Amino acid sequence: MQAPPFNLDGRVAIVTGGGRGIGAAIVTRLAQAGATVVIANRTLDVAEALARELAADGRSVHCIPFDRLDRSSLRAMVDGVAAKYDRLDIVVHNAGGCPWASLEELDEAKLDETLALNLNASIWLAQAAAPHMRAARFGRILITSSVSARVAMGGGAHYSAAKAGVNAFIRGAAFELARAGITVNGVEAGFIEKPGRGTMSAPENKAKLERFIPMGRMGSADDIACAMLYLASTEARYVTGQTIVVDGGSTLPETGFAVERQWRL
Repeated sequence: MQAPPFNLDGRVAIVTGGGRGIGAAIVTRLAQAGATVVIANRTLDVAEALARELAADGRSVHCIPFDRLDRSSLRAMVDGVAAKYDRLDIVVHNAGGCPWASLEELDEAKLDETLALNLNASIWLAQAAAPHMRAARFGRILITSSVSARVAMGGGAHYSAAKAGVNAFIRGAAFELARAGITVNGVEAGFIEKPGRGTMSAPENKAKLERFIPMGRMGSADDIACAMLYLASTEARYVTGQTIVVDGGSTLPETGFAVERQWRL
């Protein structure tokens, strides 16, 4: 009998930034599909609460700290997970963020922080995971990117640069690892609602944003997680070097005026 689609039974995954929001949704989807998921999170109490919730549902979820972004620390983290479970099949680098600053206000600390978390960590995690995946002739390296890689918002030029670098890295790494049975892909998230958190999710800002999103709503964390589940699965075996844009069509119109004219807003 053929296994159901998107079945991850027996797989071991690491998800960085998996305690809440998009990361928590990714952890939940991978665990529900049968994977053993290791949450690498800065705030362990948040991750542990999610792990307990999923464990009560019979899922295998564990937590480790994610507090250092240098190459050797990330390699030690990856190697430790691979040694403990005797395999590593999926790595999702979801942790990300941006200390907002205009171009003229941007300083070295903000730029270094943005690049270290969003871009550099992607590279070091992939580098550390590749040998374990190569040995098994199977691997999924996934990164949460952003439509900010292709469109602009004031105060985030450095974040856009980091995510554009992530997208370019995905293509280059995918090319290098393709013959090893390893795929490298990402999801470019659009405006994703973060209930109770985030400037964009404030009611007045949310209403303004949704006015210009063709599908008429902000996305949910699960919208991103479902795309990640597909890319992590065997069914995505012929997809590599790609980023799936999940944005409700927000990057489709030429301007906000096009949306207003289309729907007479």
